[in-house]
Amino acid sequence: MKKLLKWLVKTTLALFLILNIVVIFHAYKFTHYYEPSEVTIKAKENKTEWDKTADLLFGFDAVKQQNTPADTIFETVTFTTEKGLNIEAWYMAVDSSVGTVAIFHGHGGKKSALLPEAARFRKLGYNTLLVDFRAHGGSQGNTCTIGFKEVEDVKLAYDYLAKKDEKNIILYGVSMGASTVIKAIKDYAISPAKIILEMPFGSLENAVEGRLNIMNLPPQPLATLLTFWGGSIRGFWAFGHNPSSYASAIKAPVLLQWGRLDPRVTEAETMDIYNNISTPKKMVVYEQSGHESFCKKEKEKWAAEIKAFLQQ
Repeated sequence: MKKLLKWLVKTTLALFLILNIVVIFHAYKFTHYYEPSEVTIKAKENKTEWDKTADLLFGFDAVKQQNTPADTIFETVTFTTEKGLNIEAWYMAVDSSVGTVAIFHGHGGKKSALLPEAARFRKLGYNTLLVDFRAHGGSQGNTCTIGFKEVEDVKLAYDYLAKKDEKNIILYGVSMGASTVIKAIKDYAISPAKIILEMPFGSLENAVEGRLNIMNLPPQPLATLLTFWGGSIRGFWAFGHNPSSYASAIKAPVLLQWGRLDPRVTEAETMDIYNNISTPKKMVVYEQSGHESFCKKEKEKWAAEIKAFLQQ
């Protein structure tokens, strides 16, 4: 019996060690974006069994998405972080503007993906500033902290507009971009006139669970392990990264939007954020949308809600 118990303990410890090693590889890949020249990404149908096994054991390589050219005249603006990273943004002006909307994309995204949203804001009379987070699009860096350190990028964009003497600054964020906007308001006490948040995650662990859901993997204990190791590798306490709690620092009117079919962000975490906002607020649910662009999926409804909120 003692030998059996000893064997069980050793086997359990070995399996736990192996699991953590695998998770560490995944946590690194989840928070790292390669330059296009560094790796070659095979299409799913072209992957061998070894490729699939390597993905399972060591994580998926992710490459920075490259921006597609905008068909609107714009000025390329560069902000520099304290660590010396250049953050790229596109500033698009309109005649006789009524304000400026700063636009922030989601995890793994790029600013050009939000050109349709930017076009709608400009039709309403707003200048737009589309920002690539660090390690995304045209910005420098390869490390992503899922909104924890990217708050500096939001602050730099806000300060750029404030220095242009813009009085009516709107912050618009999608997914990770929305969660980062919430944290930036808490960390830097910035004061936008209004805030539009689409599909923000309630906590980093929630975000990891959502990613595991779409991969058809059991959320626990993997989400806890990935959250721990991801934060440890990138130098921050990941379990403290909770936009739902940051939301209490918001002092501007908020439009919070969520898709009923979203497999990544739950209604419960969305309501936690909503309930922690003490300013004038409205929540809109898109019944036919998942974790995607509401501007593209339910265009008329999105345009009407945006217009009504901005004109209040």
